Amino acid sequence: MDPESYTTMADVRAGVDEIDRRLVALLDQRFAHMRAAARIKPERAAVRDEARKAEVIENVRAEAERLGAPADVIADLWDRLVEASIAYEMTEFDRLKA
Repeated sequence: MDPESYTTMADVRAGVDEIDRRLVALLDQRFAHMRAAARIKPERAAVRDEARKAEVIENVRAEAERLGAPADVIADLWDRLVEASIAYEMTEFDRLKA
């Protein structure tokens, strides 16, 4: 997958589809970590950690900047991802600790 070598929109679309498959697999692993966190944390109040959320988003922003990617766009996506992860972890916490 080398976008610079693509000559057709079919090439571009195939590349995007492959990246999407990889991203979904990585997100699956990320949510597995949220399940582990829900299992390990002793109390529900520990699920939301604003300092950690800010750290995660800043780490992603810095990595995007290092790569020359659109840092603001990626930070916004990660804010949404982290919020979805927190909601998922709370659901898992409630399920496991019920």
